[in-house]
Amino acid sequence: MSDLNGVAHVILTAGDFARSTAFWRDMIGYLGLKLVLDSEHMLYGVGGRTAIGIRIGSPENVGKRFDQGAPGLHHACFRMRDRAAVDAVHAFLAARDDIHIVHAPGEEPWAPGYYSVLFEDPDGIRIEFNHVPGAGLLAEGEQIGGANAFD
Repeated sequence: MSDLNGVAHVILTAGDFARSTAFWRDMIGYLGLKLVLDSEHMLYGVGGRTAIGIRIGSPENVGKRFDQGAPGLHHACFRMRDRAAVDAVHAFLAARDDIHIVHAPGEEPWAPGYYSVLFEDPDGIRIEFNHVPGAGLLAEGEQIGGANAFD
């Protein structure tokens, strides 16, 4: 048995730091996280038992966009307390022109009642906000969709 107690933080590396932090500064504020660092190298907000950070990329990667199919991060998913919170995130995002909504809120096959919105941030990094009713865990014996479940 492990003593793992969640995800402490997610740090994203920006291809366009100014554009990315403009979006994430708004998103961190929307989520009610406390902005604890806002510098020319990093943006970092803490709350909801996690933290989200955006860091400047290396000089050779300035201007590059995220490639979901390359080795590394596929996407990050943040859990919300209920479906209404997922819908509210979508409403916040829908008014923006600096991101791409991959899919509006809807049920997904990953677990009973799984409900999520998926979008790409200004650097193309896929971010999901979801709600799973009950304990919100994939209980023993639960299955995640097919081989391409997280495409």
